[in-house]
Amino acid sequence: MRKSGRPTMIDVAAEAGVSLKTVSRVINTEPNVDAAMAARVHDAIERLGYHRNALAASLRSGTNDTLAFVAADLANTFYLGVAAALSGVAVQRGMHVVMASSEEDAAAERRLALDLCQRRVGGLILVPAAWDHSYLAREVAHGTPVVFLDRPGSGIPADAVLIDNRGGARAAVVELLAAGHERVGILLDAPEIYTMRERLAGAEEAFSAAGRTLDPALVVSGLHTPQDARAAMARLLESSDPPTAVFCGNNRATVGALEEIMTRDADVDVSGFDDFELSWMLPRRIRIVSYDIAELGIRAATTLLDRIASGGAAEPSTQLVPTALVDRGGRLSVDAPRLP
Repeated sequence: MRKSGRPTMIDVAAEAGVSLKTVSRVINTEPNVDAAMAARVHDAIERLGYHRNALAASLRSGTNDTLAFVAADLANTFYLGVAAALSGVAVQRGMHVVMASSEEDAAAERRLALDLCQRRVGGLILVPAAWDHSYLAREVAHGTPVVFLDRPGSGIPADAVLIDNRGGARAAVVELLAAGHERVGILLDAPEIYTMRERLAGAEEAFSAAGRTLDPALVVSGLHTPQDARAAMARLLESSDPPTAVFCGNNRATVGALEEIMTRDADVDVSGFDDFELSWMLPRRIRIVSYDIAELGIRAATTLLDRIASGGAAEPSTQLVPTALVDRGGRLSVDAPRLP
């Protein structure tokens, strides 16, 4: 009598009265299997409710139809939008996607990435939290391609899909300075994050081009949440020489800064990197450094799948997704953007 629980191939073989090898050949649709035997196996599978373990099969065959995506923070809608786009591409190409979040922790990134590679995923899309990715060198050498997303990696040959962080930030701050603002605050997440360093560099380039110097007292970093950004904005507004404009390094900083500015009804112009949900409904106009989030995910997935298909012969490439300054808020519009 079969033990209770999920039926196995051994159970199918016993039910059909054939060898385990025959069951394996039928399940894997190998040629030259006797039609009568194949019919008995299929009947047994139907009666027992057997389901093939695709992961185990892929491990045995050395191939996998699964891609892995390790984001920096899946609580951020930015990464959810990217994940939706790359999943769409993967599904069209007959692949699955598993997702994980490093929470901006280098040790967690390493643990997750190595664990996924050891499960023989077909390829890895990684948002780097670590500085050095040579820990993946052995995996890459054994045929697991890696694509860095949003931030460049180091230590291994790999493709990268990035946003034009520096150019977008430079354009935003150039516009604020051209509008006559003398005091421009800068709100950023951790300076260790590549995108934050690039966006600060873009702001500094804007000041330099205008023949001016960014006041370090107006630069606040380490703001990971909207609450952090709101508190920083409050301190700047309560200072003896407050800013008349602020550039926010990401959507969370923009949301936090706006909460404080609108509560005080302060006369402060706002420009921020990354769009966010319902930004178009704000009662006041702001400027956003926008880009196509879906394009990031599509490019990353396509690059990875093409590299898998080609066997990884081509030299790694870096692709830059362009940005544009757009208006948000100040009016309700039937043409409002629909974010992923």
